Amino acid sequence: MIKVLVVDDDPLVRGGLGLMLGGAGDVEVVGEAADGADVAGAVARLRPDVVLMDVRMPVLDGIAATAALAGRTGEHAPAVVILTTFDADETVLAALRAGAAGFLLKHTPPEQIVEAVRRAAAGEPVLSPEVTRTVIAMAARRGPDRGTARNRMELLTERERDVAHAVAEGLSNAEIAERLHLSRSSIKATVSSALTRLDLTNRIQLAIVAHEAGRP
Repeated sequence: MIKVLVVDDDPLVRGGLGLMLGGAGDVEVVGEAADGADVAGAVARLRPDVVLMDVRMPVLDGIAATAALAGRTGEHAPAVVILTTFDADETVLAALRAGAAGFLLKHTPPEQIVEAVRRAAAGEPVLSPEVTRTVIAMAARRGPDRGTARNRMELLTERERDVAHAVAEGLSNAEIAERLHLSRSSIKATVSSALTRLDLTNRIQLAIVAHEAGRP
């Protein structure tokens, strides 16, 4: 079972998500929180695999709560999927930089939200390649420190750099595997090792670093 924590200041939204996710045979809503300030304690207590996180909450917003979870060392770190009514470019980028595994709008069809939870739990991105490329391009327009990004890329092995650049193109694991003549499991493991080496939390962050560094 995939354990989910629902975080939203609207009790109707929390209830609706609980009913919707509870209808999936492989998903269990293990708890709810009404504010980002309550997330750390709920995660420590309930140990969810995925957190569905609202952005705008009265005490601590979802982006700050996501960053706090990503900064935990040696503790359980669930995948965070931002679920909100706000789709401004800056909100998307801020959420992903904070460590979110993906970003969904609240009007997303229920079956797609359930599938997003499954993908997040499996360590896969919850963004389409098109959105990934848009986010990366948006980050590039902010004036990256190319020298710093290149120095970070030097910490990776040659295979990790090849995979990182492919991720920056918005390619899926299957597409990268086909390009590099490797198995999907090998690509997934390589992405994970690159994230660990660069102290990143998701492949979108890896893509941004690779894009900022540019090709040698």
